[in-house]
Amino acid sequence: MSTTGVRRIVAFNWPKYAAAALLAAGATAVSGRLPVLPRRALRAGAALTAAGTAASLAVSWWVYDRSALYDWGWLHPLLPASPHRYAVVTTGLDEVSAALRRHHPTARGVVLDCYRDTVTGSIRRAHRSGDAGWPCRHDALPLATGSLDAVVTAIAAHELRRPAQRAAFYAEVARVLRPGGRLVVVEHPRNAATIAAFGPGAWHFHPRRAWLRPAGPAGLRLVGERAMTPFVRGWAFRR
Repeated sequence: MSTTGVRRIVAFNWPKYAAAALLAAGATAVSGRLPVLPRRALRAGAALTAAGTAASLAVSWWVYDRSALYDWGWLHPLLPASPHRYAVVTTGLDEVSAALRRHHPTARGVVLDCYRDTVTGSIRRAHRSGDAGWPCRHDALPLATGSLDAVVTAIAAHELRRPAQRAAFYAEVARVLRPGGRLVVVEHPRNAATIAAFGPGAWHFHPRRAWLRPAGPAGLRLVGERAMTPFVRGWAFRR
């Protein structure tokens, strides 16, 4: 039984899990000195914290270790039929380029890393774990205009926190795509399922509309959408 995915999540986000464990343990220890009602409230809060953390890890294990997410075969309908040149855009951790090379062995691909445009500690820790590609900016991809059949970003672009960053990224992708080329975005959408699973952590992700809104102004049109579990969704935008 694989636990590689969930172990990586814990490694990259360990301060959050350590804080939750300390909070639950501290609340339980202190509660014994309190009157009955505050004691019950504090212990209930500690139990909810522990349960929420356990639920988040359970969902992460199911998505990253048990589902077919990392096979990436489910992504094929969103991609061009036979891409010749493509780019994978990451923000510190490359999740998909190995699968694309496996599924499209004759295509030429490049991995671009927009790590410097991100601010979260988890991404800094992930970036230290290995090579994520050629450093670049989200609004200045080092590629010629109209040179690509596809740009893929997988569970990475949510690190572009501001709407203006995402709009600039879509516009830059539209520049490097040839006519008919596709941008494929894979993300955890912030919806009822992710809120139930991740609690406040779901606000690290963006709602579906945040991924659709920048497309029109950039000259991109939504042509495909697929769900991979209730917690992961992919969109294809055509230039």
